[in-house]
Amino acid sequence: MSEKIRVGVYGAAGYAGQDMVELLLKHPQVELVFATSSTSAGENVPYTNLRYIPAEDASLSEADLVVLALPHGASAVTAKEALDKGVRVIDLSADMRLDTPESYKEWYGLDHPHPELLEAPYGLPEINRDKLHNLDKVAVPGCYPTTTLLGLYPLLQMDVLDSTAPIIVDAKSGVTGAGRTPKANTHFVTVHDNLTPYKTGRKHRHVGEIEQEIAKITPTHGTLVFVPHLLPVSRGLMASIYVTLNHRITSDKVHSLYTNHYADEPLVKVLPLGVDAELRDAVLTNHCAISITPVTDNLVHITSVTDNLRKGTASQAIQCFNLMYGFEETLSLI
Repeated sequence: MSEKIRVGVYGAAGYAGQDMVELLLKHPQVELVFATSSTSAGENVPYTNLRYIPAEDASLSEADLVVLALPHGASAVTAKEALDKGVRVIDLSADMRLDTPESYKEWYGLDHPHPELLEAPYGLPEINRDKLHNLDKVAVPGCYPTTTLLGLYPLLQMDVLDSTAPIIVDAKSGVTGAGRTPKANTHFVTVHDNLTPYKTGRKHRHVGEIEQEIAKITPTHGTLVFVPHLLPVSRGLMASIYVTLNHRITSDKVHSLYTNHYADEPLVKVLPLGVDAELRDAVLTNHCAISITPVTDNLVHITSVTDNLRKGTASQAIQCFNLMYGFEETLSLI
């Protein structure tokens, strides 16, 4: 393809939007044509000759594809408008991730404005790569689901988890995961020298998304126990996952299962046995790092780490973009 793809980014001044713009500018097949922001309108878009514009001033006729880094609810409205005008959509919000309007209402507390958008494929390439070619719309997964599902996938695919035991996910994210809008619980004086669990039990919205995708891989699985925490760091996400195996495999075989499964995945790195994944293994990179620790014969601890704004959001969107247009999946990412 000789002509560059014209891309516009909505919500481009937010944390995810900023990383999205940065990665798009590095892509040899992309021309960034606009970047919207309601709060930064008129200011310069870093590393470009563009200025942020209000969303209502963006001309969809200028774009072949738009990336939506908008709040849920608002994103669906813009997606529908773009698709009706023949513009492709990559959505970073939750507005295309869940499969039914009932599930969306349960987890997000409002009626979906355009339920027909929920047919969009779930854009986790390491699991759904074959479904992401030649599309007009893709739903980019949340950062917690991405990190959790990549950490679990080989075991889920082989159906080797004890369906009577819970899947325990102790997850921790940097403050950028909460978005750029100031909140009482994300102020420096609240976060600094502190570690805070939030939306404990089964309250976090990503529980529904994670369970939905687990069920597509294996219909029988234990209850998901998901406890997120706010880390006093700017970016990075760690999911400490505790699982019980069934009789089909013992814990000493799990590391080789993961290394074999992810051997050809350029953006997933399985660390050597005995080495624990750390935030620094993934922060400011575009990959997921995973470590495996056998605990007993049937208990395994998995650590899965991503940069919540990269593999958890923006670089995964670039993977989806590349697959949508038939480019090398890792183009501009490695």
